[in-house]
Amino acid sequence: MLVVKEIQEYAQVRTKARAYLCYIMSRNISQSMGGETTLESLLTRIDKLNDAIPNAEVIYAIDGNGIQMVDNISSKSKLRGFGKGEDRSDRAYYYKTIKEHRCMLTDPYPSLISNDLVVTATFPLYDKDDKLLAIICIDITLQNILKMVHPSSIDSTFGSISKWVYTAFSVALFAVALLLFIKGITSFLHFGMNFSDIDVNKIFKSTILLTLSLAIVDLVKAIFEEEVLGKEKKKDSSDDSHQTMVRFLGSIIIAISIEALMLVFKFALTDPEKLMYAVYLIAGISILIIALSVYLKVNQKRDDR
Repeated sequence: MLVVKEIQEYAQVRTKARAYLCYIMSRNISQSMGGETTLESLLTRIDKLNDAIPNAEVIYAIDGNGIQMVDNISSKSKLRGFGKGEDRSDRAYYYKTIKEHRCMLTDPYPSLISNDLVVTATFPLYDKDDKLLAIICIDITLQNILKMVHPSSIDSTFGSISKWVYTAFSVALFAVALLLFIKGITSFLHFGMNFSDIDVNKIFKSTILLTLSLAIVDLVKAIFEEEVLGKEKKKDSSDDSHQTMVRFLGSIIIAISIEALMLVFKFALTDPEKLMYAVYLIAGISILIIALSVYLKVNQKRDDR
């Protein structure tokens, strides 16, 4: 299933993809053609393109009125051998090519034949009098265009493997969070309704376990949505951009603060001489809070720029 992240990557490499495809087409088809062009010579040029771009879904040509001049040329049997005479004058790539007077590359759109997301590259052919003779059209799936132009994309082999790796880590981390949650609940449930027997230390420990469990769940949610499902990241806010880091560190700071508070009570009652260790821990928490504040401030200034 194609996800938003793939479309985001295409938007980033679209200029590079257009330049690459235009270069390939210009090497195999002359943009300024002299004399009369026959259907046979046009087919010869299209066949060269089919060899030069093996990942192409369909290659065809349309005339100046948007009528397809030849049947589809494709390496896939279900896509080739038909289409001649179809009116494509209502397609965005047709009138954009006429308007821009140059090679074009469209946004991704669902193919009517294969139902896959595809992009169409167009290459106009003109005679010596600058009269439009034909427009060569190449349909390429979004997955293939990313593989061709951006090999490190999420549709590459490494990208597919990384999805499974992130999925495995997400499942493992969620299992850890579930165990912490169960341990945090069971550590004080055994008191039942006998409130006089409740141990404050165990309540503190349960709170720490539950807080850590919540922090890990937030981390798992962010990893799974962004790296596996490809959820689009918000770009209008520094808090949104660094939400995972802030929420995770915030939960850790809360857990350590609870532990420091528990140590203060424990040492105050049993061993006052060790209170300095609790003070050191509180100082460390203060440093973490200051560091987190600096992190947010620096990234906010960077996003503002």
